[in-house]
Amino acid sequence: MAEVRLANVRKGYGEALAVDDLSLSIADGEFVALVGPSGCGKTTTLNMIAGLLEPDGGDILIDGRRVNDLDPKDRDIAMVFQNYALYPNKSVRKNLAFPLQMRGLARAEIARRVDEAARMLDIGHLLERRPRELSGGQQQRVALGRALVREPKVFLMDEPLSNLDAKLRVQMRSELKRFHQDLKATIVYVTHDQLEAMTMADRMAVMQGGKLQQYDTPERVYAHPANAFVASFVGSPAMNLIPVRVTDGGVAGGGVAGGGWALDLPPELLARARQARGGVLLGIRHGAIRLLPSAAPGTVAAEVLTVEPTGDITFLNLRLGDTDLVASVPPEQLIAAGQRLWLTFDMARLHLFDATSERAL
Repeated sequence: MAEVRLANVRKGYGEALAVDDLSLSIADGEFVALVGPSGCGKTTTLNMIAGLLEPDGGDILIDGRRVNDLDPKDRDIAMVFQNYALYPNKSVRKNLAFPLQMRGLARAEIARRVDEAARMLDIGHLLERRPRELSGGQQQRVALGRALVREPKVFLMDEPLSNLDAKLRVQMRSELKRFHQDLKATIVYVTHDQLEAMTMADRMAVMQGGKLQQYDTPERVYAHPANAFVASFVGSPAMNLIPVRVTDGGVAGGGVAGGGWALDLPPELLARARQARGGVLLGIRHGAIRLLPSAAPGTVAAEVLTVEPTGDITFLNLRLGDTDLVASVPPEQLIAAGQRLWLTFDMARLHLFDATSERAL
């Protein structure tokens, strides 16, 4: 396997930059997910690594070798696409063998690689079937096997699970993670689904508007988002982002206030809030909000707009002053629309962002 490094890579279409000065390093054997909304530049980045697109600037290195001018076949990479692109008239065995035959490998070596890939992916019993006789998950494994037999330095995957139903996607996420652990492969994986990125990747690169917003482990991206975009994109439901202004006075010496409510902040958070050039965005995830039936010190009043049971957790859409937000409670805690509740926030899990730059304070 190999390290992949991008240094100040750019790609534009006319005056629009699809990828803007992107730099990141992917370690040997690491699973990195490029994640972001449609049009953020993640697929363009993957296609430049693959050699399907030529960058307008910057360098792409695989195993320390600059590959900007190399054809895809010379980069020692293998791609798994959203469309599995299996040959419909060939058996699974012949689909797996075909890229090796094109490279002129000996028949015995082809058979060894095909059998090894089939064993690793548990598709040995499917080798004589044709793609139309396979389920979506089985076709996905065959497409993965076709990449695996090439024994590439880097696997590039472009939303390979997006055509599967929800239950099968969960199963295949687990299988892909096991594949990575068993093979210790270098994988660059593109997805718009932040849950896929969080459950499978060692690190995730969150992109927006062609720019890298944050590059870190899923745990740190979730717990310490670098800006308001990352905070709102990573996590489901999205983090609540509430426009507030910094205030003075109160028991704690100051805090924040929104439309019709105010909240004291501890000194450390208050000092960070005062660093903002203008207003502040207060960020709080649904699980860091506690609901009380009556007023208490440090609480703010809210009205329940809707109740959304999901089985193991119930989400509440609340109206706090002139702002809507989402909180969650256990399913056994019965709450009705129109009910008045009081909220208290876990200060250790409170986030503050500059309203102008949207950077974390």
